[in-house]
Amino acid sequence: MRLPWRLRTAVCGATLLCCTTAALLPTTASAGAADTAHPGSGTQAVVFSDDFDGPAGSPADSGKWQTETGDNVDNHERQYYTPGADNAALDGNGNLVITARKENPGDYQCWYGTCEYTSARLNTAGKFTQTHGHVEARVKVPRGQGMWPAFWMLGDDIGSAGWPACGEIDVMENVGFEPNTVHGTVHGPGYSGSGGIGAAYSTPDGAAFADDFHVFAIDWSPGAISWSVDGNVYQTRTPADVGGNPWVFDKPFFLILNLAVGGYWPGDPDGSTNFPQQMTVDYVHVTAGD
Repeated sequence: MRLPWRLRTAVCGATLLCCTTAALLPTTASAGAADTAHPGSGTQAVVFSDDFDGPAGSPADSGKWQTETGDNVDNHERQYYTPGADNAALDGNGNLVITARKENPGDYQCWYGTCEYTSARLNTAGKFTQTHGHVEARVKVPRGQGMWPAFWMLGDDIGSAGWPACGEIDVMENVGFEPNTVHGTVHGPGYSGSGGIGAAYSTPDGAAFADDFHVFAIDWSPGAISWSVDGNVYQTRTPADVGGNPWVFDKPFFLILNLAVGGYWPGDPDGSTNFPQQMTVDYVHVTAGD
C-alpha cells in the first residue's frame, strides 16, 4: 500500500506545502497505445510557458518555479532534494536539466541515515495554477534501475484539504525497470496510492523513452481528462471511472517536475545504474480551456 508523499524539510519559499505533500505514486492499470491524435491546444490562450532559455548553470525562473528540499519518508525514496541550481539548472541550450547524483556534499540526512543521492523537485505552487486546458511538457527521461522521473499536478487546496482529497494528476511517470513505458494516473479520495486510476502507454516500436524527447500531455475539461504521448491519446478518465467517489479535478492545480531515486515502486538503484542521470525538460506549456 502506497502512502502519501512527505518531505521532512519545508518547501523553500512556500507555506502551502510546508512539511506534508502528496505522493508520486504508481499506476496500477495499463493500456496499450492508441492511434487517436489529441485535439491539441488550437488557438486557446497560452497561460503558462517556460522554454527554459538562459545561461548554462542558471536556476529555473523563480517567478515561475520554486524548489522543494528534503527527503522522502513514506515512499522510501533514496534522494535528498537540494535547493538552488545544484541539481536543477538550465543547460544554455533551452532545457532545464534535473540531475540525480550519487553524492552527498551537504551531509544531508535522510529517513534511512546519511543520504546517498541528491536530486531536485520544482513546483509552481503560489506562482501558477490552472483549471482545465491543455498541459504539456517535452521531456527526455533518464534511464536505469531506480530512476523515477515525473511531470504531475496537485490541487492547490492541498494545504486545507490534504492529500488525496486535493487531487493529484500524474501527467507522466516512468520507472527505470520499464524503459519503454510511461504511466498517467489520477488520485483522489477513495482511489489513491495503489488504488490510483490510470493507464500505461508503451512505445509502439519498443524504444526506450530515454532515447529521445517525447511530448507528454493532458487535455483537461470539466468532468474529463485525456492523456497523450506525442499526440497519441491513450486514455480518458471521467467521474464514471472513480467508483462513486468524489471527482476532485475541476479546480485549480499547480505543476510539479521531479526526478526521484529509488522507492517502493521503482526499487533502488543497483550495480547496473550509472550516475549521474538526467531528466531533461525542453519546455512546459499550458493553454486555457474553453
